Amino acid sequence: MTLARDERHALVATMTAVGPDAPTLCGDWTTRDLAAHLVVRERRLDASPGIVIKPLAPHTEKVRAEYAARPYEELLELVRTGPPIWSPLRLVDAKANLGEMFVHHEDVRRSGSGWEPRDLDDEWDGALWSLARQLGRMAFRKAPCTVVLDAGEGRTVTPRHAAGAGEVILTGTPAELLLYAFGRDAVRVGFDGPDDAVAAVKALPRGV
Repeated sequence: MTLARDERHALVATMTAVGPDAPTLCGDWTTRDLAAHLVVRERRLDASPGIVIKPLAPHTEKVRAEYAARPYEELLELVRTGPPIWSPLRLVDAKANLGEMFVHHEDVRRSGSGWEPRDLDDEWDGALWSLARQLGRMAFRKAPCTVVLDAGEGRTVTPRHAAGAGEVILTGTPAELLLYAFGRDAVRVGFDGPDDAVAAVKALPRGV
C-alpha cells in the first residue's frame, strides 16, 4: 500500500460516513459531486482536461453531472478502486494522487465547524512537505512580495522572490501549508510580515 492508496480508502470511508449530501469546501459541491469529479478525473480521458482548461470545462461538467446522477455507492466504489488499468494516472498513482486525495479528504472533513487537523506521522509529514514546496511555486508565483513557507524544525522554502517588496512568512505544518497553497482557507496557518504584503498574499488566487 502507498500513502495515496491509504488516503483514497480513508476518503471513501469518510464520504460513506457523512453520506451523499454532505457539504464540502469545493464551492457548492456535495460529497456526491466531489466523488463524481474524482471519477471523471481518473476514468474519462475525454473529459478530464476540462478540469484545468476552461474552454473545455462545459463538457467536463456535463460528464461529471451524469456520473453524479449514479447511485452514490457505485460512485464511491469507482473512487475506491482508483484509476483503471488503461488510465495514465494508474502508473503514477502514488505521486499524482497523494495531494488530490489528501486535499479532497480535508475538503470533506473541514466543511463544517469543530474540525481539527489530523495527527500525521513522520512519513506523511515528509510527503506533504515535499508537495507543499512544489505547489508553492505555482500558488504564490504572482505574489508582489517574497513568500517563505516555514514548516518548523528548520524546514523553510522560498517559493517566490520579489526583491525590495517585503517578505511574508507563512507558518504551519506541511499539511496546513499544502492545503493553503491548494486554495483552502479552513487551515491553521500563521502570517508574519508587513500588513499590506500579508493582505496581498491573502488576496492571491491560489491552487492549480
